[in-house]
This record gives sequence, structure tokens and C-alpha cells, in this order.
Amino acid sequence: MELVWQRLAALTLCAAVLVGCGGGGGGGGGGFLPLAALPQQPAAPAPAADEPIVESSSVAGSCAAPRVGVDPDTGAVFPDRSGSVDDEKRWLRAWIDETYLWFDEVPSTLQSTDYATPIAWFSVLKTPALTASGRAKDRFHFTQDTAAYRALSQGGVETGYGLELAFLSASPPRDIRVAYAEPNSPAAQAGIVRGTRLIEVDGIDVANGGDTVRLNAAITPKAAGEAHSFRLRAPDGTERTVTLTAARVTRVPVQNVKTLSTPSGPVGYMQFNDHLATAETGLINAVNQLQAAGIVDLVIDMRYNGGGFLDVASELASMVSASPATTGAVFERQVFNRKNPFKLTPQQATLPFHTTSRGLSTTAGQPLPRLGLSRVTVLAGPDTCSASESVINGLRGVGVTVNLVGGATCGKPYGFYPQDNCGTTYFSIQFQGVNNQGFGDYGDGFTPTCAVADDFDHALGDPAEARLATALALRSTGACPVPSSNKADVVVRKAEAEKAPYLRRAPEREVRILSAPH
Repeated sequence: MELVWQRLAALTLCAAVLVGCGGGGGGGGGGFLPLAALPQQPAAPAPAADEPIVESSSVAGSCAAPRVGVDPDTGAVFPDRSGSVDDEKRWLRAWIDETYLWFDEVPSTLQSTDYATPIAWFSVLKTPALTASGRAKDRFHFTQDTAAYRALSQGGVETGYGLELAFLSASPPRDIRVAYAEPNSPAAQAGIVRGTRLIEVDGIDVANGGDTVRLNAAITPKAAGEAHSFRLRAPDGTERTVTLTAARVTRVPVQNVKTLSTPSGPVGYMQFNDHLATAETGLINAVNQLQAAGIVDLVIDMRYNGGGFLDVASELASMVSASPATTGAVFERQVFNRKNPFKLTPQQATLPFHTTSRGLSTTAGQPLPRLGLSRVTVLAGPDTCSASESVINGLRGVGVTVNLVGGATCGKPYGFYPQDNCGTTYFSIQFQGVNNQGFGDYGDGFTPTCAVADDFDHALGDPAEARLATALALRSTGACPVPSSNKADVVVRKAEAEKAPYLRRAPEREVRILSAPH
């Protein structure tokens, strides 16, 4: 049985959403919710006897509203048949019991009759356990409409302005700034740069305005051609009003590849934003460019990289390191629950360090270029998640020194086999990834070598930008600089100390995903 890695293309839905304010909400989350927030568990249902759990295969595809005809994405007839909401709930309970990493931690007192829909039922079928720091161990349970999920994964584009927004203050007075703009997007064409602050949207005060419905509609446009007015304050303090028209924007996952001159030799830099299929070509081109420049060290800026393809993560780790370190080594091994639900052998559950391209966005089987480094610096923060953390963990597992500059990473050593049933794709944690040394316990994230607040006053890749400047100083002196005490840095450090991502992204962009083995 061969393990088939899913070809996920650009998972690029922006998820910056405002909700009503006025008191309440702690930990930096009050006033804002993720785009795909799931229904909440009702107040403590009375304990009851366990409902019987059937085999998932016996009720798979039994749908209250079965799809008919041919699936345009697969070319096959939809597998649905006539069923009921209760059948869909029974399938969910069985699928969780069979495949969920912590299936035996799901409370046995939960009753499906207390939840009106399968999605509401799914939202509580997870462990209630906490990490050492008190965060939910499973913060990653989510669903997506199957058609929308496939459109995202196969299309590689999103509707929007090409802005990645950072919510530095989640409750009034809100502080929303531009983290970066995608090349050739409406935002880039309007000259909007990193650090730009949103002051008004369609005449509504962003900091304290109460009309969050209109703010949401403007910040996350639904259709190309939709136009909204933005009052913006640039990093130099100047203000202007621009009209942005939403368009279909293609993400560029690898940007800003450059060589920086230092007294001890040339240092490479690359901004790596997403482990998308298209990143394969971008990373190979970047490494070839840096190799030709003769770099002696490398800084990978993954502060905003939520994850994606594990294959891409493996390719990047291989290209950074030397062949002797990775030959025969494990990049990441998937650890399942004790039932081994997918019946994989140890070899099938192991992802090696790839030595050739996988054919995600370039010709398969081409030898990957190698930088041969024994040390690399990663710029990171609370939005560095999942497959990005796999790069860090995988390299450390074979003895490559990985220095982290910025903030603690998100803490997601887990992954999914996405599963469609009746038109909804369910994402439930089914494996934990461990490196060549068997380590994968970083549910609270990786701690930075040097803690440095994100610097919104400088462009990414600017040697004067605080995190990059610190990385360059660390490699030359071996020491971390004293943290800045200026007001702007204190605001950012406070947001990062709460370990809550300040990019409001859809959960599909914070993943390490594999397809079900065949």
C-alpha cells in the first residue's frame, strides 16, 4: 500500500474578521473571532450512557441531502446516498473513534441529540485536555465546505486586495496594520506598504467603530469587482484615502530573495510565506540563486508562514542542509493512535528528506540544489505554524543548528487527513509528527533564541528591520541584543506574549496535511 501525498495548491483564504465589542474577551482575543469559528458546546449536558458507536464505513455517505450526479472536481459519481442527519452524526462519532489521535480523551458523556447539526456535533468531538501553559491541546479542529475547499486547494487564488493584515490590538482601540502586500495585487498597485495602519474603512472608524458588519464586509470582500474606501496611515505618519477593488489574487509564497553583505561573508535571505504547491519552484529558484551567490549563512523569514505541504517542508530542509546529514534520515514520522487506523507500516508513515523534486509545481525527479549549511536562522513568531515548525524540527533532528529570532511559534506538531462526507470536509487531528530523534512535543511552540518584537516600521528583508538585524548580529556576535523599549515594540511584544496569532487566517492556511493512504 503506497502512501500518496495530497497535492494541495494555494490555501489562501484571508480570515481577518471583526465582531462586536464592548467589554469582555481576554488574552488578546476579545472583540475578534476567526472566520470559521465553530458552534460552541452548550452548557454542561447531563451525564448519560454512551451512545453506541458503529463502524464508520457502515454509514459513510449516508446524507440528509445527498449530492447527485458527477463531482466536477473528481470526475466520479458522488458517493452519497439517501440518509439522515443522525446518520451523518453517527459517521462522525465513528470516524473520530477510529482515527482521531486522542480518541480515548473525547468525553463519553456527550450526546449527539444535544447538537442540531453534524458540524455542531463535530465541534465538540475532541479532547478537552490542556497544554502545559493552559492552552487547549486541540485548537485545530475545523470544517470546510468540500466544494470551497477543493476550489481553494486546486485554484491557487483568492478574492481580495492582496493584503495580509496583522491585528495587533484585538479590542478597542483596535490596531490593524499591513503585514505585507502580495506582488501585483490591488494593494501593491496602490502603493500600500508594510506597517500601513487602517484608520477608516468606508467612513467607519477602525479603532472604535461599532458597525462591525460593514467593517467585515469591506475587509473581506466576497467577489471580484467589489470596491471599498480605506483611510490609511503610512509608517511615516502621512495619511491618504484610497479605493481598493477586490480581484482574484495569486499568492507568491517565496519573495524577496536577496544576498546581504557582511564582514564574514554573504548571507542569504528569503521571505517564505506559505508551503503551497507553487512554493516548490520558488524555493528551488531561490536556493539556486543563493548558491550561485556563494552564501555562507541563511536567514529564512517564516514569521507569517502557517504551513501547508509537508513535501515542500522536506524539500526546503534538504536544500538547506548537507547530504551526509540527511541521507537515510527521517524528516518527519507520523505517529497515529494505538489503533493505527490507516494500517501503515513504519516506512509508509515516514517522510524522508527529499533529494529530488516532487512535481508539485515543477518537473518531478529533478535533483534538488543543496546549500550544505550546518546552521540556519529562522525569523519566527506566533503565526509560524505547522509545516513551518516541521522545517525547524526536522533540521534539528539531524543536527543542523536552527536559531529562532522573533517570538514563540504557534505550537502545532499535528496533522490531518482531510475527509469529505456529504459535502463537508472534516479536519481532525490524526497524527503527531516527530523528527529523526523522535521529538515532536512542542504543543506550546518553539521558544526563540532571541526574543524580538515584529518591526512594522521597516520592510521585510531590510537589514535594519529588527528581527533581521538581530539575526545578523547574532551570527556575528553570538549574543542577543537588549529588547527595545519604544512604545511600538511594547505593543507588539504584548500581542506576541499572549501567543495568539495576530494574522486572522482561515485554518486551512495553518496545516500540515496528507491525503489518506491508498
